[in-house]
Formats: sequence, C-alpha cells, structure tokens
Amino acid sequence: MPETLAGTGILIRLGLRRDRWLLPVWILGFAVVAYSTALAGADLYPDVGSRIEAANALNATASMVAMFGRIYDPASLGALSLIKYTAFMTAILAVLMVILIIRHTRADEESGRLELLGGGRLGRDAALAAALGIGFGASLGVGLLSAAALAAGGLPAAGSLAFGLGWAATGMAFSAVAGVAAQLTASARAATGLSVGVIAVTYGLRAVGDLAEPGPSVLSWLSPIGWNQQIRAFAGDRWWVLALPVALCVLLIPAAFALRARRDLGAGLRDERPGPAVGSLTGVWALAVRLQYRVWLAWAVAFIVFGVVVGSLVSNVEQMLSSPNAQDLIKLIGGAAALRDAFLAAEISIMGLLAAAYGVAAVNHLRSEESAGHTEALLGTAATRPRWASSHYAFALAGVAVLMVLAGVSIGVGAAAALQDPELVGRSTVASLAQVPAAWVLASVALAVFGWLPRLAGAVWGVLLAFVALGEFGVLWNAPGWLMDLSPFRHSPLLPVDGDAVPALVALTAVAAGLAALGYLGWRRRDLAA
Repeated sequence: MPETLAGTGILIRLGLRRDRWLLPVWILGFAVVAYSTALAGADLYPDVGSRIEAANALNATASMVAMFGRIYDPASLGALSLIKYTAFMTAILAVLMVILIIRHTRADEESGRLELLGGGRLGRDAALAAALGIGFGASLGVGLLSAAALAAGGLPAAGSLAFGLGWAATGMAFSAVAGVAAQLTASARAATGLSVGVIAVTYGLRAVGDLAEPGPSVLSWLSPIGWNQQIRAFAGDRWWVLALPVALCVLLIPAAFALRARRDLGAGLRDERPGPAVGSLTGVWALAVRLQYRVWLAWAVAFIVFGVVVGSLVSNVEQMLSSPNAQDLIKLIGGAAALRDAFLAAEISIMGLLAAAYGVAAVNHLRSEESAGHTEALLGTAATRPRWASSHYAFALAGVAVLMVLAGVSIGVGAAAALQDPELVGRSTVASLAQVPAAWVLASVALAVFGWLPRLAGAVWGVLLAFVALGEFGVLWNAPGWLMDLSPFRHSPLLPVDGDAVPALVALTAVAAGLAALGYLGWRRRDLAA
C-alpha cells in the first residue's frame, strides 16, 4: 500500500464504528421502503388494464414526468410501482452519500479530528480513501438489500437487481462528487452546499430532458440521476447503462486525490472570502439569523416550487388512481371523503414531514457550533446559555411555520389553477398550518437530545425516519395503534380542518414546549462537549 494511504483500514473501522447506528438505519430504511412499495403496488394495480391506464395518465402529465420521469413499460407492475423512487428517492440517496463523505473528510478536518489522528502514522490520502470506501460500501448495501427486498415483494429478480444496482451506482457516483467538492472548499458547509447544488442541477437536467418529445433528450443523458432512469429496471433492464456512473467514478476519484495533493490540511483550493473589517452583528440573535437564513431560503424556494407542482397534479388524481383499491387506500391515508381532498391532505402531510426535517437540521446546528468550538467562545461574552440556544431554536420554529405557510399557499395556488377553485388556497394554507405543531415536536426532540445527549444528535433523524415509515406504511403493515400514535403527525388534523382540531393542536404544542423545557434544563446542567 502506498505511504499516502497508510492507516486507511484503521480509518474505515473507526468510521464504521462512528456510523454503527446511522448506516444500518439508512440501509434498512431504503430496503423497507422498497419492500413495502412492491407489496403496495400489487394491491393498487391488480391487473394490466389498471396499470396501463395509470401509466399513460402519468406519462401524459408534464409535471409528473418532470418530478418522477417516464414509465417506459406501462404494463410493468415494477416500473409503475417504483417510478417515484427511480429519480426522487435516488436524489435522497445522493444527498445521504454527500453527508456521509463530507462528514468523514471536510467536517473531520474542520473539527481538528484529522489533525489529531495525523499525529500517528496516517497517510495524507487515507481519510479520503476511507470515506469513499465507506460511501461505496453503504451504496452497495442499499442497492443489494433493496434488490433482495423487491424480489421478496414479488417483483421479477432481474428487474429488482437492475433497480438495486442503479441505486448503488448512483450513490457511488455522488460519493465521488462529494469527494471532489471536499477538496475545493474550505468548510464542510460549503462542500455540502456545492455537492447538493450538483444534485439539484442534475435533477433539473433530467426533468427537462425527460419532458422532451419523444423523450429522453440529451439533457437526461448528462445527468447521473437520468442514467438511473435509463437503466429502465422492469422495463427492459438495460444493464450497459450502469457503466456510465462507474465511468464517472473512474474519472472523479483520481481527480479528488490529485486535488487533495495540492492543498494543505484544513484548507481548500477555493479560499473563503474574508469578512468585513468591522462586524455589524449585534448579538446572538443576529448571529443565528446570519448562520441560518441562507439554508432556510433554499428550503423556501424548494417548498414553493414543489408545492405548486404538487397542487397542479390534483386534477389528474382520478385518472392516475382509478382502480377501486387505489381510491380506497388514498381515502384511508387522507381520512377525507373526497379523493381530491385526500390527495391534497396526503401531500400536505409530506410537506409537514419535510418541514420537520428542516426543523431538526436547524436545531442540530447548535451541536455543530458546539463541536466547532464556537459556542465556547460565545459563552465567554455576555451571551447566556439559554439565550444562545433560544436564538437557533426560535429560528427553527419560525422557519418551520413560514415554510408550511409557503407550502399551503403554493399547493393551493397550483390546485386552484388546475381546478378553477380559488377557495383551495385558503383551505390548503389552513391545513398546512395544522401540521406545524407536529413539526415543532420533532424540532423540540432535537433540542432535548442536544440538551442531555449531544453526541446522539444524529439519532433524531432515525426518529423522523421511523415516523415517516409509520405514516406511509403503518396501515399496510397493520402496525398496532399505540405504535402509530407515537408519531405526532398521526394527531395532526388533515384537510378539511375544522374546530374539532384545536385540542389536538394545543396538545401537540404543549408536548413541544415540554420537550423544549427538558432540553433547556439539560443544556444548563451539562458541560460543553467536544
């Protein structure tokens, strides 16, 4: 082994130990989603006629094609059932791989952990090699276990393997993208932003390329997410397309190591711009806004775009889900009498989960600031512990609330334009606001964990994932009622919202306040953690 890679094996073992809870949750989560989708698809589309009708309706809806892509074999149960996961879930997997790679490279440099480890016999490329090894292994784990889950769910084995390998190859490709981004920037936040920006651009290229007639156009072939769709699992299984993400890895990995050789530890090839000579921040509240608002703006833009697209789909719901089983299931999930209301209620619930994810990320910023040593410096000034924590916690709560307002308005505008019913704007906004207390509960869980067990801050994502799984598949799994009731979103009123919803919203707000008080109590009592 070259001297520059000395210690790679040790770093891989160390990384796997640090991620001993995170990686199994991610891998099993994808496999469970795949298995549940395979089972649900057979119930929703029991015959070829219902599949062809639904697939043709989806392919004829431009907004659906932009979001999820085309179905290339309308008669295929696997192609129809997994259409949402071929592009959308692949983008989520790519984001997770970016987080994983940045966590083990740039973030460890930023925290000084790699400098400390470098005191031993550790090659300069060992950290990057170990991170890529963990990322590739996790991607393969997701792909192979999901392929087995799809086959166990009754889908053809060859298509299941093609679909799973598509996920794996795309995860590996974006691991390599993150490896390059980690060399270009001087902070973990900038590296993550650059990598996620690449994911967004590639998703957009795929969307525009798939909309071309006859699709896909060359733009789809410029996107790794588009490549995953062109594998066409369950619709021809074009194995040769898997060579494209592998070729991208072959190009990017040597480039990442070459860039690593041209910079110092802790520095990036692209230096950060120095700030003004005289600062203008007036306190911890202004600092929290300065640190958080850019990320919030990105979420806000995504909520507006996603909301308008989702709202505009409501006029096609009856065509896409025309089988009796599908309509019955949608009504069960939404709990409303009208299928269109049930569809909007289900989509608003998903937006509520996404807003909760933002809230958790915003609160976990407290842990990042503490790990980086910034909190220690701030608390040496007149800032108090409760005031500093409140500045980020309040931003998270307000951010969640405004995001849901944007979601409600944008969904309502999209639906109103599609159905020529302006009343939907107000109804969707009220229904979206009803999701806010449940999202606040998740943000407060993050604050409670930060207050007492800061090293387990990442475990809150597992809690959110569990709530997502219960909400999406609890009914299909016949999960006991008490288990499903653990999710705060189970108690959020759905569209249409009436006065009977007030007690549930008050109770959820009280739970959020109680968890926040618990978090503040722990934060005041514990020492700063490295």
